[in-house]
Amino acid sequence: MAGSLIGSEIIKIGNEVNEMIKKGEQICNLTIGDFAPAIFPIPAELATGITAAYHDHQTNYPPANGVAELRNAVARFTTERLGLTYSPNDILVAGGSRPLIYATYLALVDPGDKVVFPIPSWNNNHYCHLAGAEAVLVETRAENNFMPTAAEVAPHLKGATLLALCSPLNPTGTVFSREDLEQICDLVIAENQSRAADEKPLYIMYDQIYWMLTFGETRHYDPVNLRPELRDYVVYIDGISKCFAATGVRVGYAFGPAGVIDKMKSILGHVGAWAPKAEQVATAAFLPQTAAVDDFLDDFKIKVQQSLNALYHGLQELKNAGYPVDAMVPMGAIYLTAQLNVLGKTTPAGQVLHTNKDITFYLLSAAKLALVPFGAFGTSDTSTWFRMSVGGASLQSIEAALPRLRKALDALR
Repeated sequence: MAGSLIGSEIIKIGNEVNEMIKKGEQICNLTIGDFAPAIFPIPAELATGITAAYHDHQTNYPPANGVAELRNAVARFTTERLGLTYSPNDILVAGGSRPLIYATYLALVDPGDKVVFPIPSWNNNHYCHLAGAEAVLVETRAENNFMPTAAEVAPHLKGATLLALCSPLNPTGTVFSREDLEQICDLVIAENQSRAADEKPLYIMYDQIYWMLTFGETRHYDPVNLRPELRDYVVYIDGISKCFAATGVRVGYAFGPAGVIDKMKSILGHVGAWAPKAEQVATAAFLPQTAAVDDFLDDFKIKVQQSLNALYHGLQELKNAGYPVDAMVPMGAIYLTAQLNVLGKTTPAGQVLHTNKDITFYLLSAAKLALVPFGAFGTSDTSTWFRMSVGGASLQSIEAALPRLRKALDALR
């Protein structure tokens, strides 16, 4: 298994970018789904709380499922803000969302079981490999913002163990409509009703780590609010990493049916994937501060949306000027979905752009613009769609990169 693991394409591109930056080159880095702390610092109250917790010597092992104060705070936060009521005992804290996603796979999926997930999507192919699952990829369409529809999912659910969904979606920054998610939920309900008592049910893993980052009239929907009868079959993945720009703080949490969460607790208890205790204590103190949370989110979302809008409008200007580019209206998360339809073009050096990787490295060299092709998220290497992540770049850097992009496109033949 270890010998056949595939490395992250995002990290490969990121490493190339870092090498260029070390050499003094000015790169607009839109690759990693992370935040530059100088541009997007964590909430001041959270930072103060972390420091205070260390001064208070909160440095011993936390409980394997998370400190009680944090699980209580998450339970209240989830009820008040999402209308989802779960017992603190049905909440599991870990070092970010990744261990929780992996634990969900290990708790539910036996080797050879089918896991259904849309493409593009983040990392499900790797988790399937780690768990020995059969990956069932559902290709989505630009016409539906790369979100899966019931019609696309339906043919693959028979006999499946897990349906992995994410909204707002990494890498696209798009979200489920209420209608699409309701229809998918109804498929899962019908599939479970069709199974015999001795058959494993079909579960949904619902990754909503970006749910607080939606823009304009966009609303976040989730399975259990739409279909309460799914409560026993949905594992939610959540945390503070993205919505509070706290990726390095490493506090994630999952909640769902008690039987599944208990198995995940056992798995992570052996792995030792807990979040640091001081960070847990500080997060527990921060989440109930309604005014502080709201004030941070208001300012944070404005800054994120400004950067996304700058990219979107810049690409639309190029499109209106006749360039083969396009972009989707920003809906959520920190990502813009962009199209750069230049396959088959030839660079000034005489290289033909045969794949989206070719486009990626041409733009990195010629425009000092770093982005990630959808090929890194499971689509074909001839997809002309890309993820642009704004957390690591300033608005000024983004605005400065757009003329360089135009010049690089002008140089193609």
